[in-house]
Amino acid sequence: MHVHDHTHAAQVALLDWLPLALIALITLAYLAAAYAQRHKAAGWSGWRSSFFTLGSLLLAIAVAPPLMAWAHHDLVGHMTLHLLIGMLAPLAWVLAAPITLLLRTLPQAGGRRVAALLQSRFVRFVSHPVSALILNIGGMYVLYLTPLYSASLDNQTLHYWIHVHFLVAGYLFCWAILAEPDVSPHRLSLRFRLGVLFASIATHSLLGKLMYGYAWPRGTDHSLEEIQAAAQLMYYGGDLAEVLLAVVLLTLWLRKPVERREGLFKSAERDISRVGVNT
Repeated sequence: MHVHDHTHAAQVALLDWLPLALIALITLAYLAAAYAQRHKAAGWSGWRSSFFTLGSLLLAIAVAPPLMAWAHHDLVGHMTLHLLIGMLAPLAWVLAAPITLLLRTLPQAGGRRVAALLQSRFVRFVSHPVSALILNIGGMYVLYLTPLYSASLDNQTLHYWIHVHFLVAGYLFCWAILAEPDVSPHRLSLRFRLGVLFASIATHSLLGKLMYGYAWPRGTDHSLEEIQAAAQLMYYGGDLAEVLLAVVLLTLWLRKPVERREGLFKSAERDISRVGVNT
């Protein structure tokens, strides 16, 4: 029995390091592809490689077993992971343009399949700013205002899948708002995307206030003080991350030549009408 328990513990410990290994493999693959592109005529920006490396480092910090163990028992630690995995790391990865690099690296047939996938109804739906907002912020409302968070404390698989959702939803939201450097399937105005971003800031802040005032999530051993500290971290940290996203969006807009720069106050009526058409 003792040998069996020891073997099981070793297997669990090995699985705890698996996310770090996957991040390392993905990062090495990106850097190898980027290095190969730098010897071609089009080249590849070293800044993009730096952004991808930064995103990977943030993810590696978040999924390191000591921090994951802290996050599993402490709501403040969990919220720290949420900021790293769901907000900061996705923004850095989006700025690294991984889809563009993939399309340049794959053989022509593989590139066509990826391009077709990007134009599929499913990808167009989840990459729309409104859909991405619902997946990102709506997912947090479901997690913290229902028994889902409490259930994740007793189910390690569910715990990991929630973090995967944070990463994917955060990436989709950053990509939907910036719509570059990887080209978005949608042609939506800057004003519309800023409006969705401001809606995200407002709903994110509201969730923090609900958690602080009504002691959500419930059904856990977290003290009121711990819940309120986590809610404050969500409120201020989330606002900071989303303001950073807004700064990046406006910086990318200002870097465009004046003749190609979209008017900041262009009417968004066309975009609103497309919410149900292009998804």
